[in-house]
Amino acid sequence: MSLNYYTILGVPSSATTKQIRERFLQLAREQHPDRFAAEDKSEAEAQFQQVTQAYNMLVDPDRRRKYDQEMAQRKPGEGAVSGQAARVYIKRGVEAYKKKNYQQAVDFFDRATQESPDDAQAWYYLARALTHRTAWLSRALAAAAKSCELDSMNATYLKLAGELSSQAGMTSRAEKYLQNALTYGGDDPDVQLALEQVRRNKRS
Repeated sequence: MSLNYYTILGVPSSATTKQIRERFLQLAREQHPDRFAAEDKSEAEAQFQQVTQAYNMLVDPDRRRKYDQEMAQRKPGEGAVSGQAARVYIKRGVEAYKKKNYQQAVDFFDRATQESPDDAQAWYYLARALTHRTAWLSRALAAAAKSCELDSMNATYLKLAGELSSQAGMTSRAEKYLQNALTYGGDDPDVQLALEQVRRNKRS
């Protein structure tokens, strides 16, 4: 199964070469393995290798064109590409997550998003699994944002996106997500507390 390089970089398939390059430089600063302690370094190295692989593919016009053509030729019902397959991947991902095997959970949820790109729950589960490694923050935020894009009134998805945006220092974005989580989900002490903290940070 082909990796979804756009998902790995957290950019839309319509991104320009300049946007892809800027995104890669941002991820390189945030996720370089040298920034992580010993227990996280090996996973950071594997993640950074995927990011570099995605960049090398998408920044080259000829390679990107061929890659896009291959992705476009994938049809529902071919091999494992179906909504049913996505459900299987989600189920396996949940099982791995419960066992605290977060790398395996990420792999399964990532496959689910590739098989069913419009499944908001798959993107949410991917984001949730990615929160367990500091090196995965940018990717977790991109997945959470996608889940909210697909289901804009789900308070659970909005809450996670708000928390991740806050961690990434994106206070305005975090405030918007958290406010929407309260709007659609009603009173939630955790969301209210997170929102108050974001607003304090915004003022300081």
